[in-house]
Amino acid sequence: MTGPDSTVDFPDPLALRRDPLPLRGRTALVTGASRRDGIGCAIARRLVAYGASVYLHHHVPHDADQPWGADPEGAEGVAARVRQARADPAARVVHGPADLSAPEAPAELIGAAAEALGGRLDILVANHALSGCDGTLDAVDAAMLDAHWAVDTRSVVLLVQAYARLRAALAARTPGGRVVMMTSGQDHGGGMPEEIAYGLAKGALASATRSLATTLADLAVTVNTVNPGPVDTGYLTGAAYERVAALFPAGRWGMPDEPARLIAWLATDEAEWITGQVIDSEGGFRR
Repeated sequence: MTGPDSTVDFPDPLALRRDPLPLRGRTALVTGASRRDGIGCAIARRLVAYGASVYLHHHVPHDADQPWGADPEGAEGVAARVRQARADPAARVVHGPADLSAPEAPAELIGAAAEALGGRLDILVANHALSGCDGTLDAVDAAMLDAHWAVDTRSVVLLVQAYARLRAALAARTPGGRVVMMTSGQDHGGGMPEEIAYGLAKGALASATRSLATTLADLAVTVNTVNPGPVDTGYLTGAAYERVAALFPAGRWGMPDEPARLIAWLATDEAEWITGQVIDSEGGFRR
């Protein structure tokens, strides 16, 4: 420690060396992990590569209704892809469904994940989102606004609430508490005028990040939000895909593992002094 009567406390040189499995023994819930090409799957792969046990949440009907469709190998195919990256043979990879638009679903999901992973949950990554059902200011209506609020905002806050209650029930400041939420850069450039409902819902999470971080600080939990920028998860092709690629200095889209690397690092002890931040991971994307 430092102060008027102290000297700088330098870490022991051995403490500066990186643990190859910095999340060994820890547990994580990753929501929105229903496609092998998605960010959720990439996040889970990074977490298990760092030694964590992971519960994968999925809601296959959502993807089935989208142009890209549900993963042909289903939820078990996603779990198998995650297991391939597992570094600790003792780590578990399990999965389960939940429709997070239901008010009671977030708390039930936290309970199911904790039970499946041995009774506790260290890391919460709220990656899920509602796609479609949106429009411009002229086109948006109450149903669109309500749908995005329920999935993109309300369910995330209720997940964090249930997670905090679970941590508090442990009656100890156990290390490694992490919450990571996801936003979409709606506060940059020209915003998201074609997706008013989605932009509003995700913007609310960005705005709530610092408040949630302050609230969970007494539980030794950090709370951060990541904006991954445009990521190639197979939802855009052709000329539109190339136009977006040209907006990156590198001339290519971000790939799912790129935000996953940041999120996995935020889950480690190296990031224990970072909280209340909205962090961009979008490769210099030019709007």
